[in-house]
Amino acid sequence: MKNLVPKTLEELKKLRKPLRNINIIQRQKLTRLNKIALWITDHVGSMGFFILIFTWTISWLTWNTLAPKALRFDPYPAFVLWLFISNMIQIFLMPLLLIGQNLQADHAEARAEADFEINKKAEIEIETILIHLENQNQLMLKILKHLEKE
Repeated sequence: MKNLVPKTLEELKKLRKPLRNINIIQRQKLTRLNKIALWITDHVGSMGFFILIFTWTISWLTWNTLAPKALRFDPYPAFVLWLFISNMIQIFLMPLLLIGQNLQADHAEARAEADFEINKKAEIEIETILIHLENQNQLMLKILKHLEKE
């Protein structure tokens, strides 16, 4: 690693790569369908969606259990229509959630790679600073020894 450490500020500047904003790069790569999948993943995985589904289920089951028999459209105990709609929601949401989670994982991986690049850059810069400080210490010791001789 010592051989890779720049000796001067100019060498350090030559090694410098421009920083990339991974969030912008990832966002630009997304297709319209990917954006929809991410939006669905973000919203389905929220408490708001849970409350919506829970409220819908309780309302549906309560109405079809306690409403007057003439107004019930999905009779107790089978709730066939409710089961059908619930299963259709699950069937359509499952692949969309998986797609969204894969896109989120790709984004997380890209951020991790960018963080690693920044950490490597910081390590080289810190090592360069330490080398320069060590050189300064040696020069100061030489100057002190020279002054002590006089």
